[in-house]
Formats: sequence, C-alpha cells, structure tokens
Amino acid sequence: MTHSRNLLEPPETLLPENPEAQGALDAGTAPAEVAAAHPDFSAAWAALAEAALDAQENIAAYAYARTGYHRGLDALRKAGWKGFGPVPWRHAPNRGVLRSIAALARAAKAIGEDDEFDRCRQLLEDSDPSSVEATGLA
Repeated sequence: MTHSRNLLEPPETLLPENPEAQGALDAGTAPAEVAAAHPDFSAAWAALAEAALDAQENIAAYAYARTGYHRGLDALRKAGWKGFGPVPWRHAPNRGVLRSIAALARAAKAIGEDDEFDRCRQLLEDSDPSSVEATGLA
C-alpha cells in the first residue's frame, strides 16, 4: 500500500468557500466594497494590494496586504492550520491568503523591508511551492 503524502506531515488546509464575496468580486464589484462587506475575505484585500502595487502606492499596498495576510491566517487557523503545513494553491479559496502573502512580500521589498520579503516568500514556498510561481515571486 502506498500513500500520496507523508503521514507524519500535517494534512492540507483547505479554506471554505465564500460564494457571496467571491461572486461579488467576479461580478466586478469594487474590491473595497467587497472588503467592507466581507472584511474576513482575503481575496478582496489581495486585490486591493495588487492594484496599489500596480499604481506604485507601496504603503497602501503594504497595509492592504498585511490585512489580507492577517485575516487569512485567522481563517487558516480556524480551518485547523497549526502555523505550518500545506496550503495548496490549487484550492481556489486558499488563493486569497496566498495572494495576500505574495503582495505583502512585494510591498515589503518595495519599501526596503527585505527580511519581511524573505519571510513571506518562505511562507509561500512552505505552503505550496506552486504558489511562488503563480504569484510571480519565482
């Protein structure tokens, strides 16, 4: 009998879906409106951070990303995550927190906070190596 994962490692953490918030984003509702209505929805904060990064508003990006990161960590812990272990990119509800971590890394780099960039990049690598490439931090 073979197993696809090491039984000594923690199981994958899979966040629950939030169809109302995701549906609003998918329908084109402004990410700020989605974040206001669903402040625990990391994907809205990630979208705000990414837009701020694109506009070179690095401090705003850092703040948005930090919020998405913390709300995402809260959600991961609620889902059973113990601070380590796989958080797969392939599971769409996980992408909000993973994108927030990546945006925080980019914003930290932009303001010269290299240690924070390294910590965030390592967290993405530890969570799911494919998220590093998917978020452009490869």
